[in-house]
Amino acid sequence: MRMGNQWLKLGGILSFAVALLHVVIIFVGASAYRYFGAGEDMATTAESGSAFPAVLTLFLVAMFAIWGFYGLSGAGVVRRLPLLKIALILIGAVYTLRGVAVFQQLFQIATSSAEVAPREVVFSLVSLVIGLAYLIGTISNWRSLGASNRIVQT
Repeated sequence: MRMGNQWLKLGGILSFAVALLHVVIIFVGASAYRYFGAGEDMATTAESGSAFPAVLTLFLVAMFAIWGFYGLSGAGVVRRLPLLKIALILIGAVYTLRGVAVFQQLFQIATSSAEVAPREVVFSLVSLVIGLAYLIGTISNWRSLGASNRIVQT
């Protein structure tokens, strides 16, 4: 079993967890939108009974779930999805770019230049870990990602 498969499985599973978290946010409502940083406008829109926050969040649920399937596809757990290599690189890049905010946040905490909620650091670290899982797994499996359309037994 390739080590890259484990990284891509981890990335895929964590993407599904992020998708599930977004489903929970929809059901919890305005307080969850506030806590997870969606902004006061999203929270007040949700409080007013608008469907917009839920619809937008469902879009994110679908996106993260698709990303999860791409991670599992790269690991050989599910069938090969289209544009697999480029999708895995882009998914890893998006998560990693979101995650590198942790360095600025830690700098701000260290220098007391701005207040940073500890949860923001956690959100950034989680994004960084997921992004690196996708990128490490993709690079490790680069040759085999285009080799076959069969499901790899792991």
